[in-house]
Amino acid sequence: MPNLNENTGQLVIEEYLPHNYVAEKMILSTLLISPEALEVIFRSIKVETFYFQNHQELYKIIIEMYNKQIPLDIITLNTFLQDNGQLEKIGGTKILIDLLNHVPNLIYLEQYINLVHDKFLRRSIIKLGYEIINSAYITNISLETILNTLESQVFNLTNEIKTQKISSSAELLSNIFLDLKQKSFNPALSGISSGFYDLDSFTQGFQKSDLIVIAGRPSMGKTALSLNIGLNIIKNLNLPVLFFSLEMSKEQLMYRLLMHETNINSNRLKTGNLYKDDWFKLNTVIQNLSVLPFFIDDTPNPSLQDIKSKIKKVIFEQTQIGLVVIDYLQLMQNSKFSMANRTQELSQITRSLKNLAREFQVPIIALSQLSRNVENRTNKRPILSDLRESGSIEQDSDLVLMLYRESYYNSLNSNTIKEQSNLVELIIAKQRNGPIGTVELEFDAKRTKFLNRNSQN
Repeated sequence: MPNLNENTGQLVIEEYLPHNYVAEKMILSTLLISPEALEVIFRSIKVETFYFQNHQELYKIIIEMYNKQIPLDIITLNTFLQDNGQLEKIGGTKILIDLLNHVPNLIYLEQYINLVHDKFLRRSIIKLGYEIINSAYITNISLETILNTLESQVFNLTNEIKTQKISSSAELLSNIFLDLKQKSFNPALSGISSGFYDLDSFTQGFQKSDLIVIAGRPSMGKTALSLNIGLNIIKNLNLPVLFFSLEMSKEQLMYRLLMHETNINSNRLKTGNLYKDDWFKLNTVIQNLSVLPFFIDDTPNPSLQDIKSKIKKVIFEQTQIGLVVIDYLQLMQNSKFSMANRTQELSQITRSLKNLAREFQVPIIALSQLSRNVENRTNKRPILSDLRESGSIEQDSDLVLMLYRESYYNSLNSNTIKEQSNLVELIIAKQRNGPIGTVELEFDAKRTKFLNRNSQN
């Protein structure tokens, strides 16, 4: 990092690191003469974005004055620096006067910011390159840990590069008009079909970038429903599905899929007590399932970074992805928060999942447990306030689906399990961009399979 030469008072510029001295000066000059630009610059530029040490120190002081609501001009800034013993640290009064001698054109402020930010990112890449080289020599740290850390840093840099374009109403309305025109010629769901007709009529399909929560009490059928939806998307739309199973192993999930597709009783399938016809059926189903782009990850306690990395991997290999499922939300952990602050931890997780859905333009289904309060009510149909551990689930989700089976409670009371298909209420408790209501489905307990009402499949 460059500093002032103690003898000459001139800046020592290290030519081998990317920087833009003039653009940095223009930004600082703008802060002094154009108070209306303060917030724009503060949102775009961090202290470390500046290359020169005295520019960093000066920027820190300006931010401090702004936070203390001290009016900013060359006189107040010079006085504040003197009173706090910082004036010589930034190069003296002559540095401030020099800034005033370079009057920037506000029209080009965005370009100045982009130039400085570009050089900062290039320096960050150089620094990361050295870290990669040095990390390779550290043999007492596992290779997996090193790669995960470096991957996280690369993702952070990638997010720094992305800029959010501000769109005018004219642009947005023009795009919407073209989209509506296209739909008029080819009527279809605006999102990805779940395979359940009544649900699709409410939601118009799962929209890209949506965070969808499927909630229910234990053994209500959350995993089965999400598997059904995933299979429907793969079969009907030929889109890859990525399933993160935090509760069940890969093998258990595959048994579920085989039960779902073969109609073989779960006990006979698990024990291998199969009839001759079952083997033929099983062989055919295995061949069919083997070619489907269905990916399962049963890593316990995956980090959000792990999930992001694996989504990228599937997109890289398959070029696209139709759905991501996480089973289930309460088993996820965020290392930034201790278990003592579980509510804050879960809030950060749901917010991050929503950001992932927006970043990859893919619907994400997160399964969620409900609190035990449901059991204490006469009417056991779940409501939004039953979502367990955090109100952020309700806040961050675009669509909340809640499962309710009357037979679930009847069977608990009578200690009998009904073998026939059961009526299921799929309660649309929240929909950010559509109506709420209730959809009826059939649940085949023998195959752990959900069906459209009156379906013969």
